[in-house]
Amino acid sequence: MIDTILSLVIWVPILAGVAVLATGSDKNAALARWIALAGALAGLIVAIPLVTGFDTGTSAMQFVEKAAWIPALNIHYHLGIDGISMPLILLNSFITVLVVIAGWQVIQDKVAQYMAAFLIMSGLINGVFASLDGILFYVFFEGMLIPLYLIVGVWGGPNRVYAAFKFFLYTLAGSLLMLVSMIYLYFQSGGSFDIQTWHATTLGMTAQTLMFFAFLLAFGVKVPMWPVHTWLPDAHVEAPTGGSVVLAAITLKVGAYGFLRFILPILPDASHELAWFVITLSLIAVAYIGLVALVQSDMKKLIAYSSIAHMGFVTLGFFMFNPLGVEGGLVQMVSHGFVSAALFLCIGVMYDRLHSRQIKDYGGLADKMPVFAAFFMLFAMANAGLPATSGFVGEFMVIMAATQVNFWFAFVAATTLILGAAYTLWMYKRVVFGTVTNPHVEEMHDVNAREILLLGVLAVSVLGMGLYPKPFTDVMHVSVIDLLAHVAQSKLP
Repeated sequence: MIDTILSLVIWVPILAGVAVLATGSDKNAALARWIALAGALAGLIVAIPLVTGFDTGTSAMQFVEKAAWIPALNIHYHLGIDGISMPLILLNSFITVLVVIAGWQVIQDKVAQYMAAFLIMSGLINGVFASLDGILFYVFFEGMLIPLYLIVGVWGGPNRVYAAFKFFLYTLAGSLLMLVSMIYLYFQSGGSFDIQTWHATTLGMTAQTLMFFAFLLAFGVKVPMWPVHTWLPDAHVEAPTGGSVVLAAITLKVGAYGFLRFILPILPDASHELAWFVITLSLIAVAYIGLVALVQSDMKKLIAYSSIAHMGFVTLGFFMFNPLGVEGGLVQMVSHGFVSAALFLCIGVMYDRLHSRQIKDYGGLADKMPVFAAFFMLFAMANAGLPATSGFVGEFMVIMAATQVNFWFAFVAATTLILGAAYTLWMYKRVVFGTVTNPHVEEMHDVNAREILLLGVLAVSVLGMGLYPKPFTDVMHVSVIDLLAHVAQSKLP
């Protein structure tokens, strides 16, 4: 069983998605929903042994599977996880269940195709996090774009086709440069696509620098980093609620994961030499994008910009080159998965009732939807980095790490705690408090049992991680220490 867990984590959701597609038209929508829920739950259940059987005392890859795939090119179906990738697979499997439940009543058109897209994408994303072969990684990395493109392009808003094309073209352009770099690494490593072999490959500074920018564009677009972030607000605004949840909670993490699996270990000298460049982009994302979020009138756009600012903390932490910074970035990735998913679900709850995302169309929700207002308050506080919520832990760790490197890095990074509170609480105040001025708000009803389940599970996750983050940092610690020890060693010939 142990030898096939990662394959199950990848292929159970994908096969479940195929089974959902087999239900056909919307006449069988109820059956499609139940198969999708069963498939999502099965995907989460088969991932549980990754936690229960994980050895936190070693940085070696665990649950390894390897089989020949294209022998002529030495390409293998090679899977394995460490303390960096395991939490992300669990996060993805967890969020997939919530997304299926979130679309239960809302999606009435092409239900089977909608549910199948999420399940197939979930399996492909797990493949990204588990791949130890460069070409296998690339196949999963590109494959996950297809279902997300369809989710935005088919079930999105009025400008969905524009947003989907923009998202696809941005991410594809960066990915092609990554493929070129992988082919170069293949020849430099003696004909191997094995990622761990690449980690030990000696490269000149010129090659490292060129590949650094190639990988930076590929993964930076996904994060997304400033200034290649402009596709994200458009995609969020046009995507259905489930699409926004997965986009913010999971797919952004794929880009950040690439930094730790490719850029830092394969290109350590270039990473140290060009750290200032990434730190500058990260601080611009943290401070400038926070100011951009302040002037947004669309709730989805506001949370989309806040995601860019929060992900700036992740890349900032990675290039501090100390355990506190890297672990803080990883904790922030998981926390942002919980918080961003919750906020987009909250916006979805309001949109389902009023069909507007404009802040000015709301006001006085506390009287009409008190239970919802309480949930929304918790997630807004977590987004602002309130202590005892998960939003505080990662950001605090990164700020502390930045203090050890340069006080001014920490000073600029800490402005996000002020800006985050400003734009999040401004939105919350306008939407939830005050008098009801829109007659349609008078007709809004509080959250139902399904919505309470979704928001309740995320509330427990946000508070649990905020109050006791140790289980998360314990899983990551040894892998992070080993990574930093590896990055500290020069790979120059």
